[in-house]
Amino acid sequence: MSTKPNLLFIHTDQHNPYVTGCYGDPLVQTPNLDRLAASGAVFDNVYCCSPICVPSRMSMLSGRHPYQNEVWTNSHMLDSGIPTLAHAMGAAGYHPAMIGRMHSVGPDQLHGYAERLVGDHGSNFVGGRDVGRGILAGTAGPDRVSLARSGAGQSAYQVHDEYVAAATVDYLNQLGVQHRADRALAPFSLSVGFMLPHPPYVARSEDYEPYATSMTLPAKPRTFDQENHPFLRAWREHTGIVTVSDAEIVRSRAAYWGLVQRVDIMVGQIMQALHDNQLAENTLIVYTSDHGDMQGEHGLWWKHVFYEESVKVPLIVSWPGTIPAGQRCQRVVSALDVTATLLDALNAPALPNSPGRSFLGLISDARPAPNWDDVAFSEYCADEYVPQSIDAGRTYQRMIRQGDWKLIYYHGMEPQLFNLAADPGERIDRAGDPDCQSIREQLTTRVLDEWNPEAIAAKMAAKQADGSIIQKWTSQIKPPDQHRWTMRQEMNWLDEHPL
Repeated sequence: MSTKPNLLFIHTDQHNPYVTGCYGDPLVQTPNLDRLAASGAVFDNVYCCSPICVPSRMSMLSGRHPYQNEVWTNSHMLDSGIPTLAHAMGAAGYHPAMIGRMHSVGPDQLHGYAERLVGDHGSNFVGGRDVGRGILAGTAGPDRVSLARSGAGQSAYQVHDEYVAAATVDYLNQLGVQHRADRALAPFSLSVGFMLPHPPYVARSEDYEPYATSMTLPAKPRTFDQENHPFLRAWREHTGIVTVSDAEIVRSRAAYWGLVQRVDIMVGQIMQALHDNQLAENTLIVYTSDHGDMQGEHGLWWKHVFYEESVKVPLIVSWPGTIPAGQRCQRVVSALDVTATLLDALNAPALPNSPGRSFLGLISDARPAPNWDDVAFSEYCADEYVPQSIDAGRTYQRMIRQGDWKLIYYHGMEPQLFNLAADPGERIDRAGDPDCQSIREQLTTRVLDEWNPEAIAAKMAAKQADGSIIQKWTSQIKPPDQHRWTMRQEMNWLDEHPL
């Protein structure tokens, strides 16, 4: 039997870590994730590299920040010449496989993976063919319709994930057959991408109903009159959430909690297959997500912002015999560090131009304890979904979490500054506090080190011009999608139309 570990990397979409039992939520039922957490290490301060899907995912894949790989929006393509996590695993002798969501844009739908099953629900190309979603049209957000049309029903995203879970179980069953036939079988590397709990905020009744009657309102509500920051005020106006009814809030939150429960059930199916096939003993299991979801806290929904519910992600790491069980890690960690740690654990080559750091030595004696700097960055540079009142629909923002402090830099606007030790709920903006000017200046300097919003604006404008040609090419040529799961309109429905 090989001494090299297997890898099971489960990556969900839009999972707010606070909506998980092992992170303290008293309502949600996540017994499988909680059991996984008890078997290894749970990280409390992990930050995504961007609070939207494609930039976050391409950062984790490439080990580079968005300003380094130049993927800032959901329409940007990752350069195929940039080596990825999958390339490095392949270079180490693994056969990296991907099942489900990767959310890569463009003709390269592998980026180093040797095989890919199920695929994404949408087109591989910007401007590619889409599928009507019927009653759930527009509910993937960010738009008020996703709150209005929420509750019990079914979204195609859940159907997609059930295919992913079934394909993963089948893949592990086949590995089990091979393992029993040849105990010298090479170690596997399997990445699993789920869509859930990404909106639509629609869950099947068996998952929705338990929360519909017990769901609480947000712990940190914020009325529009209480919102002082110009970007957040414009964002709430732009997305139609100046006011949201209690009925919409409860219905949307109940569905989201139900979707997280459904994710847990599918994770349980995968874990059962891993154990049934006697593959768990030397398998590194990692569970995380690409970003969170505000779920009404601070009066906000979806992601796109740098409050903890949006920019933090869950991270659970289990590796029997190597990572002692029952650990809780409070160190500040970047998603780039997750990539570096996976490669370190697999004895794969580090990505040469990645600032990611392995944290394996923080939770295991398998590596020396690192001298850890408690810092993480995230950025949101967008020319889509942005209110026109904000620089003609463009914004350039970057967050730094350093120690107890978090600064959010808005280009052309005042920043926000929070002390998370004294104010974990981020209720008190200290940016204007005279006693905090030194830390504000220090963090601003660090935010702008190697990150130039003016240069990024120029690069994004050039990308937008290039993208318009690519989009027109796609509409005319209609290139076939290489890795796409077939989504059908009739997969989307609501039990009751709330409008």
